[in-house]
Amino acid sequence: MSKTGDQSTIDVSDVTDWLVEGAPGAPLSQDILLRLAEKMLECGLPISRAAVFVMTLHPNVMGRAFFWREGATEVEVGEAPYSILDSDEFQKNPVAQVIATSSEIHRPLFDPACPIDFLMLQGLRDEGVTDYIMLPLIFTDGQVHAASFSTHQEGGYSEAELTATRRIRAPLSRIAEVMALRRVTRNLLDAYLGHQSGEKVLAGKIKLGDGEDIHAVIWFCDLRGSTPLADSMTRAQFLDLLNIYFECMAGAVLDGGGEVLRFIGDAALAIFPVDLDTSSYTETCNKAVAAANDAIARMADVNAARNDANVPELEFGIGLHLGDVMYGNIGTPERIEFSVIGAAANEAARIEGMCKLLGSNFLISEEVEKHLDADWHSLGKHALRGVGDQIEIYTQPGQT
Repeated sequence: MSKTGDQSTIDVSDVTDWLVEGAPGAPLSQDILLRLAEKMLECGLPISRAAVFVMTLHPNVMGRAFFWREGATEVEVGEAPYSILDSDEFQKNPVAQVIATSSEIHRPLFDPACPIDFLMLQGLRDEGVTDYIMLPLIFTDGQVHAASFSTHQEGGYSEAELTATRRIRAPLSRIAEVMALRRVTRNLLDAYLGHQSGEKVLAGKIKLGDGEDIHAVIWFCDLRGSTPLADSMTRAQFLDLLNIYFECMAGAVLDGGGEVLRFIGDAALAIFPVDLDTSSYTETCNKAVAAANDAIARMADVNAARNDANVPELEFGIGLHLGDVMYGNIGTPERIEFSVIGAAANEAARIEGMCKLLGSNFLISEEVEKHLDADWHSLGKHALRGVGDQIEIYTQPGQT
């Protein structure tokens, strides 16, 4: 192991070549950091801790952090919300300064005169860390991210070890950028298309007409009285209200294992696909009903708060139907949307449209009801607009 002051060159070509080649054998970001740390140790670099910090593009997540410690066989992964940007924890962290200045930070903690100018440095010193370096990872578009390396070696890093560590920065930046772009692509597809639709697009289902026939419980929900609501408030206020409503509805779908396909004004279309290899009609139908009841409970909390504020409750309807639909790309060659088409999707919307007429905020079709464990109350057979045969519609006992 190199001693402080030793100027001999440390060969890290095995590390840099591996990074340039795309980190073969390490498919995930955390795998890359784990293997990188192992390779750095093999080259004689005395690292005891390593971390990579990457900002991301996600509606809820500001960035991700990857942490390795000597002896660990796994890398810890953490996510930071946007709210952390204004916190002391972030502002007084080396990451913030490196991102802002694109400059390296080196703190030889073994030296009593070393400035402890970041909150976490004293903690590192207390743990026996003797040297700390954070390097900017600069992407090709100018974005700055960061990687840090620490050691417990007596006397800290030698100049040769610091120089060797710095040689890793450029190829690490490139592989970090590749992985970050993949992550951003997946994040955006998840956020704007939904997880299942996004996975299909990533798998190459991108041509107009690409699709498949699936069995699914189709969910359609709508906010009632939205026009007078919109007329009674500013556009910004109405947008906030819609987001609260969709957090109840779409949030329940996502938490319940469903896929939100479209927001149509104040309505939403979602599916709970039936995969007979892993589940059953009964399991899927009960899952969709549980999500609907979760949405109703969330809306009850929202309306309780609105009652306390002396504003009218929000009224809504949810309709569930089970049927066959085509799940795939529709639109034009220039503007494609991943959605479902077919009679069952239209019938789900029509069933939801019966909520106000039948005095219930949650209705299901006979196709869903026959796969449920609990007893439901029949509201009779009804003709739906644009549907040839009458469909028996059910509601939960006591549901309003």
